[in-house]
Amino acid sequence: PIVSASIVTYKNDVAVLKKAIDSFLRTSLDVKLFIIDNSPTDDLRKALLFYFKVRKTLIFPCARIIRFPFRIRGKKYIKIGKGFTTGYNCRIDALNINKSEKYLIEIGRDVEINDDVHIGATEKVIIGDNVLIASKVYISDHNHGNYKGNRQDSPLIPPRNRKIHSSPVTIENNVWIGEHACVLQGVTIGEGAIIGAMSVVTKSIPAYSIAVGSPAKVIKKFNFTTNKWDNI
Repeated sequence: PIVSASIVTYKNDVAVLKKAIDSFLRTSLDVKLFIIDNSPTDDLRKALLFYFKVRKTLIFPCARIIRFPFRIRGKKYIKIGKGFTTGYNCRIDALNINKSEKYLIEIGRDVEINDDVHIGATEKVIIGDNVLIASKVYISDHNHGNYKGNRQDSPLIPPRNRKIHSSPVTIENNVWIGEHACVLQGVTIGEGAIIGAMSVVTKSIPAYSIAVGSPAKVIKKFNFTTNKWDNI
């Protein structure tokens, strides 16, 4: 538990803040959210935001706020746009297995990802501007093994021993991805599209459409003449 009375001194006593925050981060996410939502003076919320904003400058200075814990691998291969915001416990992996000198993950301006989002790339993941990603979303450009075309992998080979196969993922501007969705390799999600909760996106989704299901299928498309979403 955190003694909230000690938080009010955070601006003048960094040691007090760090001790309080470290204790806070060792608690479960449910407890953290309970404490934040029920803080009677709001001092804890202010202290946390101050701590996160200071700490994020050591990782991605142009970000708006990064909530810790935040897990990152291959930072030099990740490009983050201004205004980037995360929830708790997000994970971004740029796995440079192909010895590239380029960015593997590029995230545009004013992108917001919520709790427990996992983004992984070995080739390229591009996320455009003003993209909103709900909690527990998985985005990946790669897979253990190949399961289509020629030279498909046998189920007798242990998954960890199968060669990594990749294909770029592009998420264009103003996309909204719902909770628990998965976006898999080789997919492009067009501008302004909406991906429903728990959808698995295995094929590209056109711009200005709504797709749901596993595998995700387009169910609506925006009509710019009537300003309404038309059923497909």
